[in-house]
Amino acid sequence: MFRLLSLVLLLLVVGFAAQAQDGEARGRSKSSRLGQLENAKIAFITTRVSLTQDQAQKFWPLYNEFSTRRRDLNRSSRQLRRDVTNNMTDQQIRENFNQTFTLRQQELNLEKEYFEKFQKVISLRQVSQLFTAERDFTKEVIKRVATAPVQPATGTN
Repeated sequence: MFRLLSLVLLLLVVGFAAQAQDGEARGRSKSSRLGQLENAKIAFITTRVSLTQDQAQKFWPLYNEFSTRRRDLNRSSRQLRRDVTNNMTDQQIRENFNQTFTLRQQELNLEKEYFEKFQKVISLRQVSQLFTAERDFTKEVIKRVATAPVQPATGTN
């Protein structure tokens, strides 16, 4: 079972990496690629955390809620970093940093909140494996995309 899930994950990640290189040329939309990546992540985490069917039914809605909230905080942080310009006053720059620090604290608070919530549906050891699996999945995707062969441009956009 583990080998089968690992194989499926590998195929999904390789497929995503290839599609990321040739994008629209294969007729795939961004949301389709992101959906495939999300499915690969679910398979990866389910396997690495060894979720039972009962645990998975309780865990995934909670994890999706956590992911959405964390993604929103990350988007806000990226926007603040993009907003810094040479035309800003020192006070504006200071305020931008303060907002960034507030968002980082909110992300930490979110992780602490969900650390407690996750323990109500999975074991403490599984929670630890979850955070490790998230990092490992991200590293694997980056590695696959970085080593995927570059496809020649088709000239159509």
